[in-house]
Order: sequence, then structure tokens, then C-alpha cells
Amino acid sequence: MQEILNTYIIPVLFILGKILLVVVPLIVCVALLTLMERKVIAAMQLRKGPNVVGLFGFLQPFADGLKLLLKETVLPTKSNKVIFILAPMLTFGLALLGWAVIPVSQNFVIANINVGVLYLFAISSLGVYGIIMAGWASNSKYAFLGAIRSAAQMVSYEVSIGFVIVTVMIMVGSLNLTDIVNAQKGGIAHWHASGILFPMLIIFFISALAETNRHPFDLPEAEGELVAGYNVEYSSMTFALFFLGEYANMILMSGMTSVLFLGGWWSPINTPFFNAIPGVLWFVVKILLLLFVFIWVRATLPRYRYDQLMRLGWKIFLPVSLLWVVIISGYVVYYR
Repeated sequence: MQEILNTYIIPVLFILGKILLVVVPLIVCVALLTLMERKVIAAMQLRKGPNVVGLFGFLQPFADGLKLLLKETVLPTKSNKVIFILAPMLTFGLALLGWAVIPVSQNFVIANINVGVLYLFAISSLGVYGIIMAGWASNSKYAFLGAIRSAAQMVSYEVSIGFVIVTVMIMVGSLNLTDIVNAQKGGIAHWHASGILFPMLIIFFISALAETNRHPFDLPEAEGELVAGYNVEYSSMTFALFFLGEYANMILMSGMTSVLFLGGWWSPINTPFFNAIPGVLWFVVKILLLLFVFIWVRATLPRYRYDQLMRLGWKIFLPVSLLWVVIISGYVVYYR
């Protein structure tokens, strides 16, 4: 019995504990991110934003979540009901699964695997299936059109994201995300964003906006032309899962940007005072700054036309990222 306990039960409980340490704060942060977005955009538009439910509107996200939880789940008559319900669950689940390999601090990562980059490739490529399933299962022309547009958009920008990550991988010489962060130790001058990979940071972040269907690339949810796109037939918690999935993907993409280009948990200034601050705090600060840029872009820029979006992805980002793969490969061969 003791052998079974030590071999199976304790390791499983340990892994479950690590998962809960990531997932529970992440879900709370997703809720608070909705409040942060509304507050920041309100400030930029000289409004107050949510300020009634709780102190400074702090409980507004939880009130919204309770409202959606208590509403009736409407299933369209001719929809494929099983796939219709599975689609938002898949979308939200994949946004959480990506965190399995993201190193939160020097000593904390759920799965420190040597192919973490490939794992993130796989998770990001699966994200399109939830949206396609939702559009098809809804049995609605508007939802189907929104799903097609979203799938084309996500696939287009996944290519650029892939090549950008390849440049980082070549520069470091490892597929392990912890190794990628450790290669940027020593302050802001050693971050990938401070050197030859800076253009890749710009391409990665703009592609992340398109990948998460955020402004100015929110064409799948273009209310004016597509009546909210692929999620038009959804209500109550099924709609809330799509909503939560989008915000969870924003946090995941911000975490990936921090790991790949901004030094992860390392402090920007290599001094004893800044190095004494816990690494997880630096990681959270960097994610918050990137999330602020997500919101800032939404409050500032108009929506792209669909042809402009595709032109940017295929005619600008893809050639530039391919060129940078060649440049980085030559740099590594001749100068290292």
C-alpha cells in the first residue's frame, strides 16, 4: 500500500496541485481582465466605466458571470447539439492547456518538457477547430460565414507566428521554454526584444492580435456585417466560454511574448535590488503591460478590411519572417 501511495497517488496529487496553482488564478485573472479592459477603455474615452457593483466596480465581472450562468441555454432546433456544446468547451480548454509548458518562474512550470515549443504549436493550431465546429454546428449562415473568416484569419497568422518562434528557437538552440528564458538572463540588454529579433517581436505581437480575434483584426465578430459571427447562436454559459476563451488566449499570448522576447521571469535591470524581487512578479508585470497594449489597440485603431488583413499576413509578415529565419540562421552559423 505504501509503495502504491509513493509511486502513483502522491505524484498525481502533486501534479494536480501544480495545475490548480496555475488554473485557478488564471480563471480569476480572466474575469478581472474584462474589468480592466472596460476601465481602461472608459478612461481613454473619458468615461467612468463599471463603478456600481462592489468597490470601484470590482465585483462587476463576477456579477456578469453569475448572470450568464443563470440564463437559459438556447439550443437551435436544427443544430448538431453535441458539437454545438463541445465547441466552446474546446476553445476554453485549449486556452488553459497552453499553460502546461509556460514557465511561470525559475522553479515552477507544470511540465518542463524539451519540446515545449512544439507543444505550443500543436495547441495553437487546434484552436481553429472550436470555431469551425461552432459555426458549422449552429446551422446558421451568419455563424458559418463568421467561422470561415475566423479560420482563414487564424491559419494565415499561425504561419507567421510559427516562423517567428523558429527564429527564437534557432537563436537559443533549444525547444525548451525554460532554456529560452534563461538565454535572456542579465537584464534588458540581453532580451531578444533588444537585439536582432526585435522585428520578430512586432510581427509576433500583431499576429497574436489576429490569432485572438482582437482589434483591429476582429473581423469574425464584426457586428455590423456578420451579426457577431461564429458565436451568434450561443447564449448563457456556452457564450461565456467563448468569451472567457478569448481573454484566456490573450493572457496566454502575452505570456508567450514575455517568455520568447522579454526575458520571462528575469528582471529588466541586473542589480541586487531588482533581482531580489520574485521572478513570478516580474512575469505578471510583463503580462499586464502586454495586456494593456491589447486594450490600448482596441481603444485606438479602426477595424481592418478583410483584404487588408490577408495582405498583411501573406504579403508582408510571411516574407519578412521567412527572411529573418535566413538572417538568424546565417548569424548563428558565422558569429557563434
